[in-house]
Amino acid sequence: MARDQAEIEQRNRQCLEAFVVRARRVAEHSLADDWEKLVALIDPKIGVRFENGEVWIRQELPAEEVVESAAARIRPILLTTEDYFHMKALKALGYACLGLPRDAERIRAMRAEWKTRVDPATPLDAAYRVLVANTTTGEEHDLDAHRLAMSWIYGDVVHHDTERRKEGDPFGLRDRFRAAVPLVAWTMVATIELLNYIEALCKDGAFISSRRSSRRRSP
Repeated sequence: MARDQAEIEQRNRQCLEAFVVRARRVAEHSLADDWEKLVALIDPKIGVRFENGEVWIRQELPAEEVVESAAARIRPILLTTEDYFHMKALKALGYACLGLPRDAERIRAMRAEWKTRVDPATPLDAAYRVLVANTTTGEEHDLDAHRLAMSWIYGDVVHHDTERRKEGDPFGLRDRFRAAVPLVAWTMVATIELLNYIEALCKDGAFISSRRSSRRRSP
């Protein structure tokens, strides 16, 4: 039993080490230089103007090449098959903090928010939907923001998933990019916050004591 526990702890430690290496690259990206601006991108402001019977929508977004490089850095954190996958890190961290109820509760909340933001259960949970129609053919396409964002990340950025790209093609690059920015920004924020949390726990010695004692850390 002790050997099995040692193996589990070793795997979890390796998982967290891999995540920390990738997360530090995310933290070093230029988008993270201004924390307030990065957080603001999670819910970007939209300006609406009515002119001559037309509706004009204005939204301030970073340059596409900047978001593209950020998306490349977070991509392994989004992939379930990667050692850097965010939820794998949270699972490993949760095991390490079983003896720390307050931290265990925080980790559960972080897991729940990740599922809501990055893996919504239904299209209705994905912020908004976009509908486009071809007035000539009458053909209509309807897609939620999350799938549009993934179409940009996996189709436009890494050219890896042809099905996602095909799904997003009718909506155009602008709509795909506009949907991707909040997802990229939120993932960066969540990644950096988890990195800081892991480093704080390491500094506090939680990984050493939490499996051997039920002591509570001071606030």
